[in-house]
Amino acid sequence: MRIVLKRLGYGALAILGVMLLFIVISFTNHTIKLKSELSILSPTGAMVNVNNHQMHIYTEGSGSQTLVFLSGGGTSAPVLDFKALYSRLSEQYKIAVVEKAGYGFSETAEVSRDIDTILEETRTALTLSGQNPPYVLFPHSMSGIEAIYWAQRYPTEVKAIIGLDPAIPEVYEAYPLPSGGLMSLTALGARMGITRFFPGIVDSSAAIKENHLSPQEEELYRALFYKNTQTSNMNDEVNMIKQNAAKVATQGIPDVPMYFFISNGEELPVENWKTYLITYIESVKMGQYQILDGGHYIHNTDPNRIADESMQFINEL
Repeated sequence: MRIVLKRLGYGALAILGVMLLFIVISFTNHTIKLKSELSILSPTGAMVNVNNHQMHIYTEGSGSQTLVFLSGGGTSAPVLDFKALYSRLSEQYKIAVVEKAGYGFSETAEVSRDIDTILEETRTALTLSGQNPPYVLFPHSMSGIEAIYWAQRYPTEVKAIIGLDPAIPEVYEAYPLPSGGLMSLTALGARMGITRFFPGIVDSSAAIKENHLSPQEEELYRALFYKNTQTSNMNDEVNMIKQNAAKVATQGIPDVPMYFFISNGEELPVENWKTYLITYIESVKMGQYQILDGGHYIHNTDPNRIADESMQFINEL
C-alpha cells in the first residue's frame, strides 16, 4: 500500500512539474510575442487622457451627423470589429468608435465600471477628440445599457439609438453571468498566454470569420486579442452589469427614436433574448426593429442591410 501511495505521489509531482513547465513556456512565449507585436500596435485614431488614463477614439468620414459606435462586452478590437458596418456609412456620415478602458488601443486602468463612470468617460473622450453632440448611438450588446442611460441622462445629446443586438436592462435579470472565480481563472490563463495555443478562438471572431478585414488588419486584430483578452476592466464590467442594468431600469424608457437590429439569439444564453428586445422596442414611442437571421455580431454577418436601413432611418428623423 505504501509503495502504491509513493508511486501516486511521484505521478502527481510529475504532472505538476509538466504543468508548471507548460505555464513557464507559455508565459515566456507570450511575453516575447507581445514585445514583437508592439511594432504594429499603433493607434489608428486619437489618444486622449480621460480620468488619468488614455482612451482611443477612431474617426473617419464626414458629414453633419456623427454616429458613435459602442462595443459589446469583451470585444478586444472594437475599431476592427465595427469596420464592416461603419465603412458603409462613412461616405455620408462622420463615424466615431469609442474604445473604453481595457479595449482596443486604450489603456487598461484602475477605474470603476459603474454606469456613471463609463458614460462620463465616453462623453469626455469624444469631446476631447473633437466630436460634438447630438449623436446617433450604435451600441452593440452590453453597451446598449450605456446608450439607454445616455439618453436618460442627456436626452439633447442623443438624436437616436440604433441598437446592434443591444442588451436592455431586463435581459440581465435572466442572464447567467460567469462566477468571479471562473473569470479570474480564465483571465489568468489569458495573461499567461495560453490562448495563443488555441488560434481558432481568435479566428472565430466575426470580423475575421466573415472576411471583412485585410491580412494586415487580421494580424492587428490577433495582436489586440492577445493583448486584451479578459482585461480587468472587462471583468469589472461583468461584475457590475446587473447593478448598472438595475439602475437604468428604474429610470424608464427614454423618449428618443430607436431602431433595434435583433439577432436570432442562438449564440446567447438567454432563452427569450428576442422577446426581451421586442417587448422593449415596442414600448418606445418612435421604435422600430428588424430580426436578422444571424449571430450576435450582426454588424458583421449582415452589414449591408443594417447600413441601408440605418441610413433610411437617420434620414427620416
